[in-house]
Amino acid sequence: MDTHRPWVMAARPPTLWASVAPVIVGSALAIRDQSFRIVPFLAVLAAALLIQIGVNYANDYSDAARGADTERRIGPQRAVASGLITPKQMRIGIGVVFGAAVLIGLYLTWLAGPLVVVIGVLSIAAALGYTGGPVPYGYRGLGEVFVFVFFGLVATAGTRYVYDQTVGLDAWIGGIVMGCLATAILVANNIRDIATDTAAGKRTLAVKLGRRRSRTLFAWVVWAAFAVVAVAAAAGWVPPWSALALLGLPPALSVVRAVGRTVDGPPLIAALAATARIQLAVGVLFAIGALL
Repeated sequence: MDTHRPWVMAARPPTLWASVAPVIVGSALAIRDQSFRIVPFLAVLAAALLIQIGVNYANDYSDAARGADTERRIGPQRAVASGLITPKQMRIGIGVVFGAAVLIGLYLTWLAGPLVVVIGVLSIAAALGYTGGPVPYGYRGLGEVFVFVFFGLVATAGTRYVYDQTVGLDAWIGGIVMGCLATAILVANNIRDIATDTAAGKRTLAVKLGRRRSRTLFAWVVWAAFAVVAVAAAAGWVPPWSALALLGLPPALSVVRAVGRTVDGPPLIAALAATARIQLAVGVLFAIGALL
């Protein structure tokens, strides 16, 4: 096997749109306000991707160490649990990825001030504490809160802040939309893993709620994203043409139906990837609308 392939696989490429979409939304709002610059955009995008990859690497490492990833698990092969990457190698990889994010963060701190340090430290601490540390909150049903806050509100509003150190209501609303859809990605992932997580003692929110109520939660967070877009555009809290994001409703409806009817693994894996693509589509459409 190509030595790079396990690292790419552990980064979970189909989910990385959750990092890209909020940066697109926040940057489009900066373009609208005539404060956009290409170098900060590239820096924020790189930092966001590195942090999510770091989260995924840390999750791969910690789940293997805690016995949550076994041969019974449904879903893509995990690098550490399968032996493709050793625990020591993964620890080094986590350090390299977060180290690169810190270096980019130094530039963003120089550009936008010390608040970037706070955002960066909290983001990395939350990433490491998700499934690692003495009290991993992802094992206690709080992963969705982390995703909503950091992959929604913080990612979108933080991107907008970097450009001119201001954050308007439109950025916070965009963050809510992105946060709902990013949360849906995690909910779909955890529905798929209910059986193996239960056996491993991993008390995700999906495990606590059960399959039926978790499916309802998935539907609610997806619909909430579109409801926020519709209300905010109608009320003038975001640019009216941001309602273009509602064009993402038909594929979202298909995914909600798939999650509601599916009991086995492969369709749920497809639904997870489709949810990530929907988030990207909604982010791009919201951004286009903000520029019209």
